[in-house]
Amino acid sequence: MTQPRFLGRTAPGAPTLGAFTTGQLVRLCDVAGLDASDAELYARVLVEALGPVADRPLDLPPPSDSFLSDDHTPVEFSLAFQPDAPPTLRVLVEPGAGAGSLAESGRTGLRFLRAMARRWDFATDQLDELEDLFFPPSPQGAFALWCALELRPGGVPKVKVYLNPAASGQERSAETVREALRRLGHRQAFTALPQADRHLFFALDLGDWEEPRVKVYLAHQDLSAAEAGGLSRTGGGPGQAEIQAFFRAAAGYDADLGIGDGEADGHDVRLGRRPVQSCHAFTETASGLPSGFTLYVPVRDYVRHDGDALERAVAVLRRQGVDTAPLAAALAAVTSRRPQDGTGLIAYLALADQRGKPPRVTAYISSEAYRVRPPAVLLPAGAVSGAAHRERMESALTMD
Repeated sequence: MTQPRFLGRTAPGAPTLGAFTTGQLVRLCDVAGLDASDAELYARVLVEALGPVADRPLDLPPPSDSFLSDDHTPVEFSLAFQPDAPPTLRVLVEPGAGAGSLAESGRTGLRFLRAMARRWDFATDQLDELEDLFFPPSPQGAFALWCALELRPGGVPKVKVYLNPAASGQERSAETVREALRRLGHRQAFTALPQADRHLFFALDLGDWEEPRVKVYLAHQDLSAAEAGGLSRTGGGPGQAEIQAFFRAAAGYDADLGIGDGEADGHDVRLGRRPVQSCHAFTETASGLPSGFTLYVPVRDYVRHDGDALERAVAVLRRQGVDTAPLAAALAAVTSRRPQDGTGLIAYLALADQRGKPPRVTAYISSEAYRVRPPAVLLPAGAVSGAAHRERMESALTMD
């Protein structure tokens, strides 16, 4: 597959952020079975989303302390896997990276989304209905707006927007989520959500979706496998045993799959570093119950290096009957480094279920445009308290 011809200006010896990330995207499109014309179009869209920072040389620091990735690259890739099908490629981008303030970042993100809506002829009514909630005059929190593109053949992606429930303050995030659900007609949905430590993201599907979803993402600190198995409220899909098995495999405590040392058989291990996340997707308003559930394990914080993360991802994919070769090809498309030489290339592993569709496994892949995290020397999973880890991450990466 040829590289796109439009990449940003490149100083001698210093590739730009746009050149680096679109090169990764084009190679990942090849892994996902997208043709050269689709790859070039989607790479152009990524450059547009990045805006002026696409031309920023990588020998300069990141344009902002983006919460989207550990090294502050405002781009993340993911591949969703199902049996007997090519993986689905997605790219997550922060359109307002480098805007100078959260308020301007939000305005930049909204302008990009509305330009995409005009290009691909989709409505932004639901987003417009929530603008005052998520874009106050003096926003707070770690980000303003992210946009995800699910890349399909034909050059028209599915679009998702991620908003920050803490925009008016962390202490008001639950109230913000409740009100957003109410405005969109999901009046009973908030009470269906499980207990959590924080409300992380509020997301909307925009454009050509069979059943557009409203999604709420939650953080669960010090979670165990048994507790993870009880988070789903869909009433179908993977049962508690399957969710627990995924949790143990991704966390590295599944003796049955030959992973880890089987400490406490995985049942009593609590993940006390970066929190596990859950997502609850709502598509209908009558029952108040979610139709979709996803569990995200931040595998990068529970491995020595990406060799361990790849081993766990392969085990999870094989359990679901998925060909593992595209994952290895995807990592090679993003970086030439050995998995053992860093940690964080595979950021999350996720198990997702949407009513009426088979379960899928998603691997989230870091761009690493600015930095590779070195291999880690790990204590047992629960040895670092959630509070201590958050404090350490805030000081090192401005993440909470």
